Amino acid sequence: MATHVITGAGSGIGNLIAERLAARGDRLVLVVRDAARADDLAHAFPGSVTVVADLTRPGVLAEAVQDADGIPDRIDSVIHAAGIVELGRVGDLPVSAWESQLAVNLTAPAELTRLLLPRVRAARGQVVFVNSGAGLTAHPHWPAYAASKHGLKALADALRGEEAEHGVRVTSVYPGRTATPMQAEVHAQEGADYDPDRWIDPASVVTAVLTALDLPRDAVISDLTVRPGPR
Repeated sequence: MATHVITGAGSGIGNLIAERLAARGDRLVLVVRDAARADDLAHAFPGSVTVVADLTRPGVLAEAVQDADGIPDRIDSVIHAAGIVELGRVGDLPVSAWESQLAVNLTAPAELTRLLLPRVRAARGQVVFVNSGAGLTAHPHWPAYAASKHGLKALADALRGEEAEHGVRVTSVYPGRTATPMQAEVHAQEGADYDPDRWIDPASVVTAVLTALDLPRDAVISDLTVRPGPR
């Protein structure tokens, strides 16, 4: 039975990843923002372990991991699927928008990875960063989000080189626009109508993530771009 640590399991891509892994009998360790969400996910995923930590405050992660009961000594994967977005021009975005997006999208993944690396090394496991197309190309009105996701790519690239000697695989997945609650929020910020049928089904992104996880040990998918297919 493999063990997976997942952030962002409350909705969207992270939730579907958790569902697919739980359905095949794997063990889940879910990082959640508060006790209420922990109760919800513990009910949704019986037998899972929850770690309560607000990712906007990465400094609390060390204590949260230490205090959590049931995190095993070997972790087969850490899947970073949590993310937040706040659009706006460079000339308009307040510092709080930069701080929160960099904290959740970049600093928290770096800190959680650091804390769990000994357990991942013990399993010769994998770290998966659910990035974004914004991690490859920055567009107007997306400066803070794109900066955080470009940073996440840099984190993954550095980690991949550092941890190869320990047998740890590192994968970045770059989905295009995907029909998740975050996408609905983005459309609301853009003032645009939201039609989920125009975008990638989140289940397709999850299939890509699981393909990277399940790849035989003789290879690694280091970077995987998922784009909307032809309609």
